[in-house]
Amino acid sequence: MRKELVSIIMPMHNSAKFVGEAITSVINQTYDNWELLVIDDASEDYSCDIVREYIKRDNRIHLLFNDNHTGRPSSPRNMGVNYAKGRYIAFLDSDDMWFQEKLEQQIPLFDDDNVAIVYSNYEKMDEDGHRSCRIVKAPVTATYNMLLSGNVIGNLTGVYDQKKVGKLEFLDIHHEDYVLWLSILKKGFIAKNTNTITAAYRIVSNSISANKLQVLPWQWNIYRDIEHLSLLRSVCHFVNYAIKAFLKSKI
Repeated sequence: MRKELVSIIMPMHNSAKFVGEAITSVINQTYDNWELLVIDDASEDYSCDIVREYIKRDNRIHLLFNDNHTGRPSSPRNMGVNYAKGRYIAFLDSDDMWFQEKLEQQIPLFDDDNVAIVYSNYEKMDEDGHRSCRIVKAPVTATYNMLLSGNVIGNLTGVYDQKKVGKLEFLDIHHEDYVLWLSILKKGFIAKNTNTITAAYRIVSNSISANKLQVLPWQWNIYRDIEHLSLLRSVCHFVNYAIKAFLKSKI
């Protein structure tokens, strides 16, 4: 059976310390029909030099340039989506990493016509790459209504089928990945978990999303301004979200 092409979108900004490990984790995939689109977001270090060395060894890797750095990944991700040639669109940030069988385990789940997103459980690691079995487990499936109470789809694990939903861009807002998943599931599709651990998420100390109090208004704005939920429904989902976010932060 022919393997469909997977386009992997990797935004990069001053990631010289980590990007080599991220790229290597893609090269090591047992599913080999992929293209990796690394989008440099106005880096000022030698990140691009590292990527170019990998390109010399593997022609499936491509380097694109986004000159308008905004501090958010939506712009470079959208550039990658626009250049993508694959049926499946996957995301990996330049400081995270995949495990070898990630794509091999995920792609067959799209055989179900109702499944437009496939995701997995993932493991947290510290800034130096040390892992200590801090596993973030997600439910077996997710629907639009379920996802409103909190994003269970780790962006580093998420893949969507653009043959079913078309090429979709990120809004230039915070929690842009969450809004993307909601927009797909709102069409009536479901998301499915491999029920395996397929990636490692790096906790970086100066990350904006690490400040849990700062991200709470982002979630509220999504309910009211993007999804246009009623006040009562927004409050109910927001309480569930806050509880889940707190529990996840303790893993």
